[in-house]
Amino acid sequence: MPITAPATRRDDLPPQGLTPSQEQIVRHLRHASAVAERATLLGHHPFGAILVGPDQETVLMEQGNVDTVNHAESVLARVAALNFTPEYLWGCTLYTSVEPCCMCAGTAYWANIGRVVYGLTEERLLEATGNHVENPTMSVSSRYVFDHCQKRVELIGPIAEVEDEVLRVQRAFWSAR
Repeated sequence: MPITAPATRRDDLPPQGLTPSQEQIVRHLRHASAVAERATLLGHHPFGAILVGPDQETVLMEQGNVDTVNHAESVLARVAALNFTPEYLWGCTLYTSVEPCCMCAGTAYWANIGRVVYGLTEERLLEATGNHVENPTMSVSSRYVFDHCQKRVELIGPIAEVEDEVLRVQRAFWSAR
């Protein structure tokens, strides 16, 4: 069952648009996972993110991981903030294959993206990567970050239907490094 408890929220925020269905969540997470796989073909780590519009159907952007400081989610959020208004982004959803780290969660927050959905927890990622020098995971959950923000960012995840698929991509990549 996905975690959907919202963080503390200010009451003066615009609505977040439509709520995604479970079918949309799974489909968009699979898309983000495909973006992650494509990133590996470019020599990057297997992380992918997409931004979906308030209609919960239109894919506005997609981004694979670039490097250790330009994670897929952070790059996507920064570019989105340059191209869309904060009001519009508040109704959008960022889908990401793996739970955003604290840097990525913070960037999504500052970009004013109203909802984040992830497939696999950071904790499960650590199981797949081990103590890999190229991926020193942090034990700071995105829930913790969003719970300490002044506006509520809805966080949904992990999603059981895609966890094994995301783990497969992660394990395949990290075992070959």
